[in-house]
Amino acid sequence: MGVQDLQDHVLVQCDFEIFGQVQGCGFTKCCRDNCLALSIKGWVKNSKQGTIMGKMQGAKGDVGKMVDWLSKTGSPGCKIDKAEFTNWGTCSRLAFTDFAIRF
Repeated sequence: MGVQDLQDHVLVQCDFEIFGQVQGCGFTKCCRDNCLALSIKGWVKNSKQGTIMGKMQGAKGDVGKMVDWLSKTGSPGCKIDKAEFTNWGTCSRLAFTDFAIRF
C-alpha cells in the first residue's frame, strides 16, 4: 500500500447541495443507491428551495467518487447547474449507520 492508498482510506465528511433540475427525476434514490454501493453513510433529501441537500461520510476515495457523480453525472434526466460541498473534515468514526433518504 502506498501513501495515496492510505490517504484514500481516511474517513472524511462533507455537506452537499446540488442546484439545477434535480427534483422529480429520481436523484435522491440514485444518490442513495450509489452511496450504499460505495459504503458511504449519511443522508440526502429534497429541499424546499428545489435543490438536493445531504451529508456524507466515508473513505476519502469513495467520497471523492460521489463528489464527481454529484457534480457531473447525477440521475438520468437531471440537469446539474452547480454543486456545493461544504463543512469538509476528517472523522475518527462514522456518525451514521446507513445512507438514508430523508423527508
